[in-house]
Amino acid sequence: MLDRLIGAYLVEQGVLTKSQLVQVYSKQESDRAKLGVIAVAEKMMTIAQAEQVNMLQSSMDKRFGDIAVEKGYLTDIQVQRLLGLQGNTYLTFLQSVVDMGFQTMEQLENIEADYQKANGFTESDMAALKTGDVEKAVPIFLNSDDPVFGGMFAMGIKNMYRLVDNHVYVGKAYTSRVLKDEVLGYQKFHGDQQAVVAISGKYEDVRKMAIAYTKEEFIETREDALDAVCELINCINGLYASEQSRNDSKIELEPPNFSVSFAQASSDEMIVMPVYISGGEVKYIIAVSKDILIG
Repeated sequence: MLDRLIGAYLVEQGVLTKSQLVQVYSKQESDRAKLGVIAVAEKMMTIAQAEQVNMLQSSMDKRFGDIAVEKGYLTDIQVQRLLGLQGNTYLTFLQSVVDMGFQTMEQLENIEADYQKANGFTESDMAALKTGDVEKAVPIFLNSDDPVFGGMFAMGIKNMYRLVDNHVYVGKAYTSRVLKDEVLGYQKFHGDQQAVVAISGKYEDVRKMAIAYTKEEFIETREDALDAVCELINCINGLYASEQSRNDSKIELEPPNFSVSFAQASSDEMIVMPVYISGGEVKYIIAVSKDILIG
């Protein structure tokens, strides 16, 4: 997730253009991070040490890790850990930016520090984001300590990542009583827990999400797009209900519904999380023990 968050931040700050970011993501898909970049990012080596090992590699028939161990920069255990991190999406993103000559590793380190400070993230927050673990990342952006909200949002975003787009990322959630948008799909459930789960946004963004979920390119009507989104919501809530049943909590799902041109949604309290998915932005909305009125 951090690769997308930092990527958006780089564009926002004018460090990269949108076109350059697309090139970076394309290269990232086919590359794996070099051990030197990982070692610096994980603060196991300094930039100077990594550069020295890279220079020695050009004249020695030895791997980066072997040279780093010989120089006393890394231990064998650290090398094995670095090898295990080579597939990390954030690290391959950093590698791609450096390889394409858009930024140096030192500049990216400074940008990461600026991003962390601007968002008020702790070191443990950043560590969670770097792992790519969606369940650990979502609570960082949630403005509630309520475990029900935490579990529901984590379930939703995790399955959007799994079923729709493995490059999904989120923005900071906020509490609202009134929400206006172009289209909305929603589902209510009751029983031992009562809640409403909804996805809203501009039609074109919701349509992109629906296409990515169904793998059908020819979704042309609002009804078809919202029907697909409701299917996704029903799937997510079904998984959540199954998980809760293992804790002896019974939840009954109502049929999902949608509005193709609604004016607003209102509730005494609903939490809204921006979700950037499939090239668009939608809002993931949850109200617990409160109803959401559409109209």
